[in-house]
Amino acid sequence: MTAYDYDLVVIGSGPGGQRAAIQAAKIGRRTLLIERKAVVGGICINTGTIPSKTLREAAMHLSGYRERGIYGASYSVKQNITMRDLHFRTDHVIRHEIDVTLHQLQRNRIEMITGDAKFVDAHTVCIEDAGRGRGQSNVTAAKIIIATGTHATRDGSIPFDGQKILISDDILTLDKLPRSLAVVGAGVIGIEYATIFAALGVRVTIIDKRNQLLPFIDREITDNLAHHLHQNRATLRLGEEVKSLEPITDEKGERVRITLASGKQIVTDKALYSIGRTGATDTLNVAAAGVTIDDRGRVKVNKSYQSSQPHIYAVGDVIGFPSLASTSMEQGRLAACHAFGEKAESVPSLFPYGIYTIPEISTVGRNEEELTQDGIPYEVGKANYREIARGQIIGDNTGLLKLLFNIETRELLGVHIIGEGASELIHIGQAVLAHKGTIDYFVNTVFNYPTLAECYKTAAFDGINRLG
Repeated sequence: MTAYDYDLVVIGSGPGGQRAAIQAAKIGRRTLLIERKAVVGGICINTGTIPSKTLREAAMHLSGYRERGIYGASYSVKQNITMRDLHFRTDHVIRHEIDVTLHQLQRNRIEMITGDAKFVDAHTVCIEDAGRGRGQSNVTAAKIIIATGTHATRDGSIPFDGQKILISDDILTLDKLPRSLAVVGAGVIGIEYATIFAALGVRVTIIDKRNQLLPFIDREITDNLAHHLHQNRATLRLGEEVKSLEPITDEKGERVRITLASGKQIVTDKALYSIGRTGATDTLNVAAAGVTIDDRGRVKVNKSYQSSQPHIYAVGDVIGFPSLASTSMEQGRLAACHAFGEKAESVPSLFPYGIYTIPEISTVGRNEEELTQDGIPYEVGKANYREIARGQIIGDNTGLLKLLFNIETRELLGVHIIGEGASELIHIGQAVLAHKGTIDYFVNTVFNYPTLAECYKTAAFDGINRLG
């Protein structure tokens, strides 16, 4: 590897790129991290995960959403919530996370260059506008990891203006809350923003060609989410296709008219277009390196995250599903370890999913639809938050924890949660799944009282009782 400038070049400083670079540095490899923007963190910190989750937290606090179960639907911490109120918290968290990430990279002595990366050949990367103002330079590397993430997919026929017809990045630039919002595309990003604005009192309409929200999630959980959306006055137009979006001006000012293929029309203040993401590989010149991508710009990889060129890896959103920050970090670590022959183990089937809707959703393991399709005999155990003292204390009367387990062996097969703290609670079930534990573990374990973790014990008793 001494024949190259670096042992590893990582393109992109999002969660996957960060973790890959840090892992390589920790095992003594000469590592260069290339980031096209002036700040580190990629989409995750600057326009995606961190801003949207912080916006959600601010919305839940200021709207009084968590306390409405106790103080009533009219309760609010602040009247007339503005986008300025929401941005105040978001900006603070973004600044902090950028600083923490930068410190981690510096502490591990990772060299960083700002510029636009482009492949010259399979081992050479050209950095254009290197350091912003220092021209361009070529670097060579024995191994390369692509972690460039994605950007919002745009339909060329739609007149995006960043003011009325938006993509998810534009949400952070809004100057005031709209009275109404239509969300086209009920994927993870679209549905998260839909529930945030619905909790703030915005009249939300959700449009999606599919007949179910988040089809990779257990159906009972998504049905519960749909119920919560209806309670927050949201309208769901599932199984509907958008024919056109156009800005209009009427007696209420500048708005957006959406025409559906079925003939329905929706007029709204703002429209969020959220039909998937496209791999950010369009400027990388991957063809020069012999790297294969699909029609959505995503790099095709094997189980070790190697592309069609074995020494070039890809991790994170740029390889597609599940496109979560947590999984991207793990993919980055595993790719770096594999690249340099370091032993590393992980169980992708036990990666948890955290979806920060209101209420939040988290799952790990298999769902009912998958078990039914594979002919695995299972039973269900459920616990409602309203049955748990902690649920009453925090005012969440609608949360649900659901366990799936094998009828014959009693082995735990899946955990599915909707409600406050779901993304934290899921890790208890994840640990039991990893050790192939049974439903009896929860019965024989003492949980602190009062906690939401008690739901595991209640759900386990419910499941065992169903066995007769």
